[in-house]
Order: sequence, then C-alpha cells, then structure tokens
Amino acid sequence: MESGPGGHSLLVVDETAENPHPHEPHTEGLGAKLNWLRAGVLGANDGIVSTAGLVVGVAAATTSRGPILTAGLAGLVAGAMSMAVGEYVSVSTQRDSERALLSKERRELAEEPEYELRELAQIYRAKGLSPETARQVAQELTTHDAFAAHAEAELGLDPEDLTNPWQAAMSSAISFTLGALLPLAAILLLPASWRIPITFAAVLAALALTGSVSARLGGSSRGRAVLRVVIGGALAMAITYGIGQLAGTAGA
Repeated sequence: MESGPGGHSLLVVDETAENPHPHEPHTEGLGAKLNWLRAGVLGANDGIVSTAGLVVGVAAATTSRGPILTAGLAGLVAGAMSMAVGEYVSVSTQRDSERALLSKERRELAEEPEYELRELAQIYRAKGLSPETARQVAQELTTHDAFAAHAEAELGLDPEDLTNPWQAAMSSAISFTLGALLPLAAILLLPASWRIPITFAAVLAALALTGSVSARLGGSSRGRAVLRVVIGGALAMAITYGIGQLAGTAGA
C-alpha cells in the first residue's frame, strides 16, 4: 500500500509475488478439470450401484457362479456402452451448440465491430467497472483477440478448449467399468454363504468413498453426500435381492 496524490492509498500489485493462497489455484481449465473428475466419480458410482444390484439379485436366486458371472459381465458391458453412447451424444450436442454460437459471434464481429465493442464494454460496466475503464478494457481486449474476448465474456466459452465427445465417452465407459468390477469381483471370489453380506459391505464402503470424493470436489457437506449414496445403494441392492429371492422361489 502506497500513498498517492492527495494522500489517498493506492494498492500496488506485485505481479511476481507467489500466490498467497496456494489452495485456491487460478489456472485455466480448473473448472473443466473438476467437472471431469465429478463425471468420473459419478460414472464409477453408477457402475458400482447398477452392477451390485444386478449380481446381488442373481445371487439371491441361485448359488451357481455361471449365471452370476454372465449377468454381471452383461451388465458391465451394457452399462459401460450405454454410458459411453449417452455421454457422446450429450457432449456432441453441446459441442454443436457451442460451435453454432461461436460462428454467430464471429459473423457479428465481422459485420458490426463497433456495436460488438460497445456490447463488450457494457458487459464490463455491468460487472462494476466505470464507463471509461470498461471502454478501455474492451478496446484492449478487442485489439488483442476480439473473438476470444467476446466468446469468453458473452458466451463463457474458450474457442480453443471445447469439450471432446470422444474423450467424454471414453472417460464415462472407463469409470463405469472400474466401478462395476468391484461388486462383480466381490461376489464371484467369495464362498456362497458369504457372497451377499460381504458384497453388501464392500459396495457400501465404496459408495461412501465416492460420496466423500464427490462432496470434496463440489465443496458440499461430506456427511450428507455419503449418506445419500449409501442409502441409495443399499436400497437398490435390497430391492434386487428381494426380487431375486422371489424369482428363485418361483423357479424352484
């Protein structure tokens, strides 16, 4: 802090100083990376719950490993493919919309540059800058890279960093598969008398972990997030177990 004209205090920013809050990184793409992590955790959670429900239901109907393995592998592959296709379609649609918006913005910049400059200045005025400062910021950003400036300020997009649908599809499929392997391995590797209770315990522990990680990434209450996923997973397995018991009794 230094004294300026008239004794007013001026804040001097040392651009070479280290970040005083290293726990708050200000790097580009941080939000996108967190979104990918959350998507991965949710994909793993889906794999755990859906596969656990499937194999527990089959194990309630039969003690034979063959049907359990067949059902578990079929559920794993079908679930992973469903997640991949769904994510690919969703992200492709989003990417097409983003490209259309960017194309429209590029056209408007070419046809009405002065109007776009005023629009950009107005955006920064709305954020709290004075009219003069907002106009200067808009002019400097336009001189540097008008298209990128407008894409970020108006659309919240980085033209060079649009989401890749193939990457999203692969990420979802892999995270689902990794999650699904836990209940499948647990129920196949244990003796018949221990399969269901140990699988229940392993699945609930894994869900508690995914709930804790997702809460940490989102900055929300860890206890509440863990409770939600654990109760949801327990209900799913209890219901499919009951259905398996009924089916096994009816087929006997």
